[in-house]
Amino acid sequence: MIKDIVATNETVKPNRSEMEILHMYFPQCFNTDGHFDIDKFQELIKDSVGIAHEGYDLNFLGKSYAKLLASIDTTTVIIPDEEHNNKPENKDSKNIYISGDNLDGLKHLLKSYSGKVKCIYIDPPYNTGSDGFVYNDNFNFTSEELQTKLSISEEQANKILDLIKRGSASHSAWLMFMASRLQLAKDLLTDDGVIFISIDDNEQANLKLLCDSIFGEENLIGCFKWNRVKKAPSLSDTIRIKYEYILSYGVKTIPILFGKESYNEQGPLWHLPNAQQELVFPANSIRIRESYMAGDYGGTYKVVLLDDIVVENGLNRDSVRIKACSAWGQDKINEYCAAGNTFEIKRSPCTVYTDLTRDGNFIPPSDIISDSECEVKTNTDANEYLKEYGIPFSYSKPVSLIKYLLNMVLHNIEDAIIVDFFSGSATSADAIMQLNTIGKHLKYVLVQLPENLDAQYERASSIDKPSIKATIDFLNDLSLPHTIDHIGQERIRRVAARIKTETGADIDYGFKHYTLAEPTEDTLSKLESFDATVMFDDNTILDEFGAASVLETWKVRDGYGFGAKSEVVTLDQYTAHYIDKHLYLVNSGFTENDMVALIDKYNSDGGFNPEQVVIFGYSFTFSTIEMLKSNLATLREGAKNLKVNIDIRY
Repeated sequence: MIKDIVATNETVKPNRSEMEILHMYFPQCFNTDGHFDIDKFQELIKDSVGIAHEGYDLNFLGKSYAKLLASIDTTTVIIPDEEHNNKPENKDSKNIYISGDNLDGLKHLLKSYSGKVKCIYIDPPYNTGSDGFVYNDNFNFTSEELQTKLSISEEQANKILDLIKRGSASHSAWLMFMASRLQLAKDLLTDDGVIFISIDDNEQANLKLLCDSIFGEENLIGCFKWNRVKKAPSLSDTIRIKYEYILSYGVKTIPILFGKESYNEQGPLWHLPNAQQELVFPANSIRIRESYMAGDYGGTYKVVLLDDIVVENGLNRDSVRIKACSAWGQDKINEYCAAGNTFEIKRSPCTVYTDLTRDGNFIPPSDIISDSECEVKTNTDANEYLKEYGIPFSYSKPVSLIKYLLNMVLHNIEDAIIVDFFSGSATSADAIMQLNTIGKHLKYVLVQLPENLDAQYERASSIDKPSIKATIDFLNDLSLPHTIDHIGQERIRRVAARIKTETGADIDYGFKHYTLAEPTEDTLSKLESFDATVMFDDNTILDEFGAASVLETWKVRDGYGFGAKSEVVTLDQYTAHYIDKHLYLVNSGFTENDMVALIDKYNSDGGFNPEQVVIFGYSFTFSTIEMLKSNLATLREGAKNLKVNIDIRY
C-alpha cells in the first residue's frame, strides 16, 4: 500500500494526469517507449483545431511544483473514529467529516467521488497578513530532486525550497497552495457541477486568473459581491470596504441558477446597457394581439422593427427582425424557441417579454448578495448566531450565505453531494441540515486541518488573542483537544440537536469522522527495506495504526468511499473482510485450514464472488503467499469459472 505509493511518487511527473488523459483518447500518439509524440498529435488535429502561437497565462514561482503536488499520491492512512462512528446517530450516516490536510483529503476523495460532487463551497485563507496563512508542506524534496522532477534550474529549485521552508505568505506561496487543491477539486465535480470560492481583495484578481487556467475562462459563472458588514468601517485609511467576493465556476455545462423568487411571470428581453443588435424571431414565436408595421419605435431600448408583424391565431405569422438593446443574443433566442417557449409583445414600443420559466418563477441571481437583495446576513450576524450555541468562533460565514449559494444550484435537486474542504466551523454542514428539513437529501463531505490553536495563539496579534483564548477555553470545558476541527464537529452536534428538537424532521443528523495521519519516518524506512522472502514479524503499520485503519484506507483507495460497509467473513480461525469484488486479508495468522475454508466458501457460497484478494504483504510469510497464489489459481476451473487475482500491498 504505502510502500507502493512511495515508489510510484519517486518517478511521478507534474503532468501525470494530463498525460493519462491523452493516452486514454490518443494512444496512437505515444511511442513504444511511452513518450508522447507532439508531432503526431498536431498532425492528427490540424484539420479541426488551430494551434495557437500566442496566449496568456498566469505565471508564479512554484507553478510547476503545485502541479507536482497534485500528481503525487498521498501516503496518509485513514483512521476511523470508531467510538464516534458506531454511535446510533452516526453509524448509518452518509455525511463525512475528515480531520487532516485537505490536499491529502482531496486525493482520497477522488478515489470514490470523482465526477460525483454537484457543488463545492470553500472559504480558504485570504492571505491578508493577519489570517495566519503561511505556506508549508512536509514533502522534503531536495534541490536535485526538484530539478529532475520539474526540469528546472538549480536556482529555480532553490527559490521554491526557500519559499516552502521559510513559511512564506507571499502571492506565489498562496497561489502554489491553492493551485494544487483547485486542480484536484475540479475533478470531483460533475459535468454540470459548480464551485463557489470566497475571497477578498488581497487575492481576488490572482484567484480569478488561476481559476481561469484550471476551470477555463468560458466556465466562469460570475463574481458575486457579498455584503459582509452592515456598515463599512469609518476609520479606514483608504476606502470603506463593505463587500467580499465569491467566484463561481462550472466545469463543462453551466446549469440554470436560481436567484430569488419573482412576483412577475415575465421579464423584458430588452436591456438598456447592452449594445443595439439585430435579432430574428422565428414564425409563431411571439404572442401578440395586434399587427405592427415596420418602423423606428425608438423609446428607451431604441427599438427598430425591420419587418411587419402580421398576427395569425395570436402569433406572428412570419419570422420577424427586430433591432434593439437586447439582453440576449441570437443563439440564446434560438435555444429558447427550440425548447418550445414563446415571447410576448404586449404593447408599443414593441417591448418583447420572456416568460420566467424557472421553477416557481425564480429569476437569475443578482451579482450582489445582501440582506435587502436576497436576505443573506453579515459576518456580525454569523458571530451572533454561533453565540446562540455557546460557540466562540470568529470569521464564520453566515448560514444564510451558504444556503443561498447552494440553492442557486440545488433549488430543484433533492439529492446531491456537497464538499467543503476548508470547513472551519462547519457552516456548510449547518446549512445543509437546514435545507434537508424542507425535503432534500443532501450529503456533505467536510475536510478541516486540525490546526493547533495553542500555536495559533502564540503567533496571533494582541487583537486576535482574546477570541482564540475563548475558543481554547471552550474546548477545555469539553475536554477536547485544542484544534479547529473539534469546533466544527461540536457545532454539528449542537445544531443537529436543536434542529431535531424544533422541527422533528427525519433527516441525517450524524456524520462519520476520520483522521488522516502520515506514517512515521521509522515506519516508512522499514517498509522500504522490507524483503518478502524473509520472515518479517514486525507489523509496523498495524502497530502504528491498527487493522481498522488499514482496511478503511484500502476500501477508499479501491473506490468504495469513506464508511463503506464490508462483510466480516470468518474462515477457520481467520477473519477477513469482503465488499463487492474485494476480499481483504489484513492480519497475520492465515493458515492452511483457513485456505481450505476460503476455497470451500468460493465453491459453495453463490453470493461470495471476490475477484481481488488483497493481502497485507508484511502480515504474510513468503510461503503463505505462494500457497495463496497456487490454490486460488485453481478457482478458474471451478463452477464460477473465475480468475482470482492476488494483490499484495505493503
